[in-house]
Amino acid sequence: MVDPYAVLGVRPGSPESQVAAAYKQLAKRWHPDRGAGEEGQRRMAEINAAYDALRGDARLEARVAGSSRPEGSNSRRAQGRFLGDELSLALTDGEEVLVATATSTAASARTFLVLTERRLLWLLDDAPVARVRSLALRDVAHVEERRKRRHTSLAVHTHTGRRHVFHELRPHTAATIAKHVRPG
Repeated sequence: MVDPYAVLGVRPGSPESQVAAAYKQLAKRWHPDRGAGEEGQRRMAEINAAYDALRGDARLEARVAGSSRPEGSNSRRAQGRFLGDELSLALTDGEEVLVATATSTAASARTFLVLTERRLLWLLDDAPVARVRSLALRDVAHVEERRKRRHTSLAVHTHTGRRHVFHELRPHTAATIAKHVRPG
């Protein structure tokens, strides 16, 4: 799990204006349109995911800002503080989080999406029950990206015919998720 504060180079509890300024500075340097190439695409996706995570759900942001980070951002404790109790409990031991971002779905306007090396998990923040859902990557038949103005929607189709659509993703974040989710 990558620490979003470390990616943006800001301290926990930094004001939103400072987080936005750090994001803009990094975007100017790493944006693929600036000729940063493949490394730029990778870094920009990481920067976008960190920024999305920090400006996502206010309760999640408060939980992260209010905690002191232990050494090593890959620890279960740090990951638990960042993802919250429900998503952390849904992860198995050794399951590495690759991307975590705010999004929306038809079922919930406030959704938090997590990609691990094995599956997609999402928390429907405003649902009363069955808040955490998951989909094993082996069950994915194909993925579609649909770009709409500044955001991208990601439709994940399963072998059984189900479709899960995640809206309001940053284009680079959606592309990173799609790359990892696409079958073989």
